[in-house]
Amino acid sequence: MAVPLVSPAVRGLGYLAALLTTLSFFPQALKTLRSGDTSAISLRMYGLFTAGIALWAIYGFYTGDGPLIVANLVTLVPAGIVLERKLQSLRAPRR
Repeated sequence: MAVPLVSPAVRGLGYLAALLTTLSFFPQALKTLRSGDTSAISLRMYGLFTAGIALWAIYGFYTGDGPLIVANLVTLVPAGIVLERKLQSLRAPRR
């Protein structure tokens, strides 16, 4: 399947959208790292979300969609951090 030609303006729009949605995950990851509190975070949601982000990145590679690749690989970092902390909190002994 051929990748459709996209104008520089449309590609720029894609990168801007990717930047904004990607940046939106960093506050949660930073808050989780600082506080260590994951009690209000859904394990199922973050597990599904993180898997979805990884699959979107793979899809981006197959389609050659730069904004999709960049956004999802970068978003995978804070999403992975939050998921890892949530899993870690579930393994910790309860007090």
